[in-house]
Amino acid sequence: MTAVDDGAASAPGERIELLRQMIRIRRFEERCVELYSAEAIRGFLHLSIGEEAVAAGLLGVLEPGDAVVSTYREHGHALARGVPMDAVMAEMYGRATGCSHGRGGSMHLFDGERRFYGGNAIVGGGLPLAVGLALADSLGGRNTVTVCLFGDGAVAEGEFHECLNLAALWRLPVLFACENNRYAMGTALKREHAVTDLSLRAAGYGLASWPVDGMDAVEVAAAARRALESIRGGRGPCFLELRTYRFRAHSMYDADRYRDKAEIEEWKARDPIPRLFAELRAAGAAGPDAQVKLEAEVDAEIEAAVAAAESAPLEPITDLTRHVYAETR
Repeated sequence: MTAVDDGAASAPGERIELLRQMIRIRRFEERCVELYSAEAIRGFLHLSIGEEAVAAGLLGVLEPGDAVVSTYREHGHALARGVPMDAVMAEMYGRATGCSHGRGGSMHLFDGERRFYGGNAIVGGGLPLAVGLALADSLGGRNTVTVCLFGDGAVAEGEFHECLNLAALWRLPVLFACENNRYAMGTALKREHAVTDLSLRAAGYGLASWPVDGMDAVEVAAAARRALESIRGGRGPCFLELRTYRFRAHSMYDADRYRDKAEIEEWKARDPIPRLFAELRAAGAAGPDAQVKLEAEVDAEIEAAVAAAESAPLEPITDLTRHVYAETR
């Protein structure tokens, strides 16, 4: 199954919201690069610049009760899920007002209220967690879906095969969403997988599975709606292979010497943000200055988040042993 009807996401208002969300994610991460270079943000920093259509399209169509399990490249996922930007930025700074109280940083964003069960520094580590959450919801009689995001590198891990098999066997409400950006850190997809059509790998376990243009937010949203409808209808888990690309290196520490520069430029020509803006302009749904206005609004939100993070307190030393041992009653 490859064709996706994008009618459900064709309303101009929805497309403008997709554009706004992608701009939020892009500008947030660009600001984080500046802050990281200035040593205001420390630790690891993995950027999703180029992959914004996946976060905006997929997470924007979820219900409030659905759960999300993410990866270490999850800033965009958190923002698209509705985690407040000031809480995400404070976490980047390691401040107590962060969504993980300053204990997680860039790779471990968490928001229990929004059922955003965090990033995971272990490749494929979120897959068993997602299956467990879906099992708990299923046993509890809740008509919710757990979305599990992971990269193409995770498909080579044992957890991938175990979890897809178990989810299909028990017909668990899981949407497996593979962000296939063609590189597992510095290893190209074709050098790691004999079968590079990852949707076929998932189909082998009996899941409804299909590839999606991950550089098109509208198509991602339509594919996600289709999968979610199937899962909520009791037809078992689904798998989406979201074919996307990261414009930046694996992390801020990565010299990015494993990719041809021409390849990067080729994918940049498919940048999801100008692509959607051009479609809106062609349809008469956005004026020539619409993107500039959206960027100005987003920049104001970002600077407010930076100011709040810089003025927020660090966690006191007296709290260092909290959340380490179970509290006695």
